[in-house]
Amino acid sequence: MVAALVNRSELAVAAPVTPADPTLDARFMALALALGRRGLGNTFPNPAVGAVVVRFDGDAPVVVGRGWTQPGGRPHAEPEALRRAGEAARGATLYVTLEPCSHHGRTPPCVDAVQAAGIARVVSAIEDPDTRVSGRGHAILRAAGIAVDVGVGADVAREAHAGHIRRVLDGRPHVTLKMALSADGKVALAGRRPVAITAADANARVHLMRAMNDAILIGIGTALADDPLLTCRLPGLAPRSPVRVVLDPGLRLPLGSRLVKSAGETPLWVLAAPDAPAEAAARLREAGAHVTHVAPGPGGLDPGAALRALGALGITRLLVEGGPTVAAALLRADLIDAAVLLHGAVAIGPDGIDPLEGLPLAALTGAPAVALRSTETLGPDRLDTYARILPIG
Repeated sequence: MVAALVNRSELAVAAPVTPADPTLDARFMALALALGRRGLGNTFPNPAVGAVVVRFDGDAPVVVGRGWTQPGGRPHAEPEALRRAGEAARGATLYVTLEPCSHHGRTPPCVDAVQAAGIARVVSAIEDPDTRVSGRGHAILRAAGIAVDVGVGADVAREAHAGHIRRVLDGRPHVTLKMALSADGKVALAGRRPVAITAADANARVHLMRAMNDAILIGIGTALADDPLLTCRLPGLAPRSPVRVVLDPGLRLPLGSRLVKSAGETPLWVLAAPDAPAEAAARLREAGAHVTHVAPGPGGLDPGAALRALGALGITRLLVEGGPTVAAALLRADLIDAAVLLHGAVAIGPDGIDPLEGLPLAALTGAPAVALRSTETLGPDRLDTYARILPIG
């Protein structure tokens, strides 16, 4: 959407509060949601919010300010949009994908900025479940005489803010499992040897997914077998590479691995068991890795404890690219919120490795609380996206 070319000095007078128009509200909320997606994977621990300031005092509505949460989580989307709007915000409508915050953090509350800008109406997609806000932001705005409407674009906003919601309610990130499967449903060669399964278009999509998540997680088995880098290698998106996380109970990750050697450029976090060798932890930290100890579980680390540790460190969106052992452990613990399955065109053979250790693939794709959301063709490959049917919380 392109804003009309209007002299902002002519818009400084208060605009009339326009009654809600469902079509226009949906249109401008869609723009706010699109803006918010620019911050996905780049704003944790804060949510990636989008905001649009619109005036309705002419023949057609005019977008006078746009904003989205900036890298690192600040500034928030609302003050960014209001700053761009300037005096044209007075009397205008603010569309925002999440309830404006009402608590003091490292920056003043967004509700203060909204009031100071003279906004006449706020259209908010969803209420923030954070107990520091949770309806309080909307209440403060209404008490100040600002019209507030909540619920426009709510379903899409809940998906966009799934990481924030999950972390607030459950103390862990929203988990997306990514797996590449051969034409005969295998993920690796015999002996767990890696093999290229998908082609260029699907591989590019995976790198885009990495850029839109806060962190990417694998197990030590995948780290040792593949020696991956786990960065985003799309042109211009290398700085958007996620935090790399390795589940490594005994701290076996080699100092010469590509993950450790690049720890100074892209963050590397290693989750270890409490009894992991202290000397190994010290060497990894000296190499630039962040080592955190979490509770053990059957055959390794407790998956719930591992995710809660990541939530405590601010991670809201987690992409899991680990092998069959990690995938099955998360599935058994009911910790997978979405799954992206990339189906390649080439078969591996009966000696190949199945995608879920000790479980059929139907345990994931056929679970009662899971639904196939979309199917997409990417060159010779197919991408299927599954997600929980039940709402978060």
